[in-house]
Amino acid sequence: MSELEHIKFSKILAYQSAPSMLGIKPANLFTVDKHKFSIDENINMFNYKAASKGLKIKVLNETVNRKLLIIYNERLLQKQLSDSSVKKCFKKFGYTSDMNVDESLERLSSRIKSDGSFPHEIGLFLGYPVADVEGFIKNKGENYLICGCWKVYSNEKKAKRIFDNYDKCREYLCNKLDQGIDIYKALKIM
Repeated sequence: MSELEHIKFSKILAYQSAPSMLGIKPANLFTVDKHKFSIDENINMFNYKAASKGLKIKVLNETVNRKLLIIYNERLLQKQLSDSSVKKCFKKFGYTSDMNVDESLERLSSRIKSDGSFPHEIGLFLGYPVADVEGFIKNKGENYLICGCWKVYSNEKKAKRIFDNYDKCREYLCNKLDQGIDIYKALKIM
């Protein structure tokens, strides 16, 4: 993998996943063109270097041209998946309360592959409030209060603060990369 490829992949990571990498969001999703990057090589390097911070990237789905990746903070995702209201909602989608992070991600991956679209519970992995995930399902994506990182059906004020914090994370990490700082140094991963 070339240095240029590493820099390009790092910029995609920073823009798409800064809140998760900086520890304020359990997970982020993004897609990558399979023909532009040595994706597996980039993922392996990231997973090796970022393991000390509990960060991981996993391929959730793959098409002819693209890979759908989830980057997650294992501690935050475990906390999210352990929440009683999340577990209750997950049960509706065939998840069991004893599933660990890896098993839950495998279940999610299989639902994406078999369905061809994003299953509604994906928002729970991404840290969206249960009320908003349930509101989206009930309203079929309509009648939301605001639309930002997700469609909000409850607590608009709190959601706006969260969206603002996500933007600050993205700005911070992208600025570091624009200054020529390697993503691992920006994340304090040595």
